[in-house]
Amino acid sequence: MPYLQLDVNGRHAVHNKRQLAQRLCETYARLMQVDIRRISVAIRESGEGSLWRVVDGEPVPVSVLMCDIRRGRTAEQRMEVAKALCHDCCEVLGLQEERLNVEFTQHTGDEMYHPTLGGFSPEWSEEEVGATVGQ
Repeated sequence: MPYLQLDVNGRHAVHNKRQLAQRLCETYARLMQVDIRRISVAIRESGEGSLWRVVDGEPVPVSVLMCDIRRGRTAEQRMEVAKALCHDCCEVLGLQEERLNVEFTQHTGDEMYHPTLGGFSPEWSEEEVGATVGQ
């Protein structure tokens, strides 16, 4: 944890998905002040016509980025991270920002087991906020 899962319509080249995984990890680690080794990224290609949202009365293809994170981040910090992650997805895969949602689910540190890094994740603390933009 954190676990970032991008669900997209269609298919993308492996090198683009690898590049996006790198960018998402770097962006998330920088803005949320986490060890980059804790971040996992999944890019799930649902295939053409598999993910929809109704816009102006008509279904349109969309993408969704789910972010399972440690509880405690402010809405402002999550907004900053969401915007930055959207930018990465749009720039690398060519997704349309207005057709990309970011959804956060928050957990306590003891709900995130990472054997390589010693077990459960530490609880989030306000001291980690210093890495946000504007500070």
